[in-house]
Order: sequence, then C-alpha cells, then structure tokens
Amino acid sequence: MNPTVAKVTRRVREKSIASRAAYLAQMQAARDEGPARTTLSCSNLAHGMAACGGGDKNILAGDKVPNIAIVSAYNDMLSAHQPLETFPALIKRAASELGAIAQFAGGVPAMCDGVTQGQDGMDLSLFSRDVIALSTAVALSHNMFDAALCLGVCDKIVPGLLIGALSFGHLPVAFVPAGPMVSGLPNKEKARIREEYAAGRIGRAELLDAESASYHGPGTCTFYGTANSNQMMMEFLGLQLPGGSFVNPNTPLRDALTAEAVRTVLGLTDLGENYLPIAEIVDESAIVNAIVGLLATGGSTNHTLHLVAIAAAAGIKIDWTDFAELSSAVPLLAHVYPNGLADVNHFHAAGGLGFVMRELLDAGLLNEDVSTIKGRGLRNFCVEPFVSGSAVSFRETPAESLDRDIVRPVADPFDNEGGLRTVDGNLGRAVVKVSAVDKAHYHIKAPAR
Repeated sequence: MNPTVAKVTRRVREKSIASRAAYLAQMQAARDEGPARTTLSCSNLAHGMAACGGGDKNILAGDKVPNIAIVSAYNDMLSAHQPLETFPALIKRAASELGAIAQFAGGVPAMCDGVTQGQDGMDLSLFSRDVIALSTAVALSHNMFDAALCLGVCDKIVPGLLIGALSFGHLPVAFVPAGPMVSGLPNKEKARIREEYAAGRIGRAELLDAESASYHGPGTCTFYGTANSNQMMMEFLGLQLPGGSFVNPNTPLRDALTAEAVRTVLGLTDLGENYLPIAEIVDESAIVNAIVGLLATGGSTNHTLHLVAIAAAAGIKIDWTDFAELSSAVPLLAHVYPNGLADVNHFHAAGGLGFVMRELLDAGLLNEDVSTIKGRGLRNFCVEPFVSGSAVSFRETPAESLDRDIVRPVADPFDNEGGLRTVDGNLGRAVVKVSAVDKAHYHIKAPAR
C-alpha cells in the first residue's frame, strides 16, 4: 500500500470516529425496524399501493418480495437525462422477471450549467444539489422500499442523489447512468471556431452550427467535466456497475446494464442473505478511493466541494488537506478534454476506468479491500461489460493502454502528481486543475488590484 494513501486513509478514519459511529448507529436503528412495509399502518400501506394492479397489491401486502424505489432526474430538455425516460419501464420489467417489484418513488430536478451559464439561473446551480438531496430523501421517506436505484448523471444531480440516499443508508442503492452521447465535432475544431467567432471573423449562425455539431444528441456531454467525473466517482465508490459509465444511450449494452443494475441491487436487500446497504459501501476507504480516482483522471475541481459534502452525509470528515496530500502521491494517468483533445468515448475505448483502476490497484494507490455492489474488493471493477445473449457479462480490461495519448500506466504517467493542486497564500486557499494548465503557466507574475 502506498504510504501516503495509507496515511490519509488512517487520518480520515481517526478524525471521523465519533461522527461515523453516530451515523452507522442511526442506520442500524433504521434497519432494526425490519422490512420497511411491515412498519406501516394498514392505512399507510393502502395509500402506498392504491394505484398498483391487483397482483402487485397482493405482493406489497406481504413482506417477502423486495420493492425497489426508482428515483430519477429525468427531463427531456437536457441531453444527459432525456434517455432516462425509458428506464423506469425497463427497470419495472426486469424486476418483475426476477420476482420483485419496482415503483417510481420520485423525481428530482436536473439543471445544466451549459444552459444556464451567464444567465440568472446559474445562481441556482449549487443550491440545486441540496434540493436534489432533499427530493431524494422525500422520495425514500415513504418507507415502502427494500432498495433503491438512482438515475442521474450531471453536475449537481449525482452528488445530490447520493447525499439524499445516504440519509436512508440502511437501504442497498445502485446508481444508473444514461451514458455519453456519441462523439461529435472534435474539441480542437470546436475551439478553433470559438476563436474565430471571438475575433469577429464568423457570425452567430456559424458558431451555433458548430456548437450544435458538438452537443448534438441524447446523452451526456463528452468532455471530462463534473458530469463525467461523477460517473468515475460512482465506479470508484463501488456504487455503479463496472465499466458502465461511458456506454452510449439507446444501445443494447446500455439497456442490459440497466437491467443488470436491477438484478444486482435485488441481491443486496435485507430480505436475502447478502445484505449490503449503501452506508457500508460509502466508508472512509471508499471516499479516499474516490479522491484518488479524481486526481488520477484529472477530474472536476467541483468535487473538492461535493466529495466533502458526500463524506459528511456518511459521517466522514475530509478536507482539502487530504486532497492535497493524496495529489502529491497519485500520478495523472488520463488526458481527456479539457486536459487533452480526446473525449470520454475515446477514453473508454482506450481502456477507460477499468484500466486506470487496475493500474492504481497494482501500484498500491487504492484501498482494495472495500465493499461494492459487485462484492468485496475493488478488483471486481477492473473489467469491461459486454452483451452476452440478452444479459451482461464482464471481461478483463486490456492489459495495455490502447492509446497512450489518452491513458497511460502508472510507470509512464502524464504527470507524477495528480490533476488537482491546492494553493495557499495571504488571500486564502484555492484549488487549481493543473491537468488543464500548460506548465508554462504554472508561475505567473502580474500586478494585483
């Protein structure tokens, strides 16, 4: 184990002793009440199943069949969330085939900084995370459920869903993404056209054509910003199916992964023998792993805010000192726009998160002995999914990077330190995404005003 990673993990555990114990005690108390529906009065339960068909009503009246809560960030304006429209029906069908039930428990708002940037709406962006967390908790508060699936992708949505789900940490929870849109206009060409517009050499119509060729279809934007950093984080936390983050929407593999998420979470309920709630997955070691993944891939600086809040929701205390110390030990293994020219589809094809995770594990830079929705041990995530018949199977990721301009091994990184650094001075403290900064600009001397 890398001594810095071990040291930070130990420090996080020590400073979280009291808060983590209090959180786990609260979650154990929730579990001790038994299968959720059995605690409801007859009137409460009747309200919760009033709209169900007769067969589902009979099942919900008992306590032997699991009921999955679906919490979704669907709307049809945002490309990243539009594919989620069809997911609830797919999830309900998959649950039924497995002898279970799924109910749409609630929706959460989903806004996009790409739409609101520069507009008054941008001021709501960070606040929306906490609204989403509250909305998730409201959806789960009916106590009708034995597990939950959280459907979401973008910047504030996944952190909000996770914070809300952790308030019901006695439930097994898995995250289900929509996947990125297929690659459009190359990032280098998009940047060139933006420069042409800024210089006044082309007009708004030409600029809009270029932007529309870049952001052009269903799915997540393909640059490695907060939305796609969320997906990385969910895999490093062990909450999302291995290799499933960057599978395009409306494909057989995407649909098969969604059905597999149903099968997976059903195997973790307290009605079976392999009970594993989200409270036990998101522990101190997993949080450190998420930070390491962020640093190794040059992920979004926004997670220096979100991960602190997520950890706190699980009774875990981290701060920027932990990020900074880990960054000194974790090499940068990925060059994905804005850190490079490739997008997340290219990154996925070159080896993706499974390759990065295996490199980090082999170098002792991750806590391997953690719980995940796929069982004990993070090596369960060093794989890539494929469709076998109508189901998902997994195989090992490539042993070598398939494009060393995009992803590299620990032995030959893009940088010996991570993609984020903290800077301190007499004006305060800040975080810099150094993976997106040319080294010629690391030192700047300029007048302050």
